[in-house]
Amino acid sequence: MEWTKLETADQLENIKNKKGYSLIFKHSTRCSISMMAKRRFEMDWDSLPADMPLYFLDLIKHRDISNQIAQDFSVYHESPQMLLIKDGECVLDQSHSSISVNEAVSVMA
Repeated sequence: MEWTKLETADQLENIKNKKGYSLIFKHSTRCSISMMAKRRFEMDWDSLPADMPLYFLDLIKHRDISNQIAQDFSVYHESPQMLLIKDGECVLDQSHSSISVNEAVSVMA
């Protein structure tokens, strides 16, 4: 699997309009906790559907997109944070050590 960098408002709009699931991982490149959560997520991401879009947001570079995510999906900004989006709605919001591929898979089941 591969990350798609989330860098524009247009990409975010496409995620909101997409049918089915997408996943957004918000990451701070300055935070060791965020690095550990990302590494743990990547170790398990093969459990996700192979065709599922995975978006990676560097929130240090793109804080405006992070703020838009919080507003559009009615979530509190955290870092690291994983959002599972289905048909334009956030169906799972996890942060820090709660980030779990298994939980995302169970929500999709």
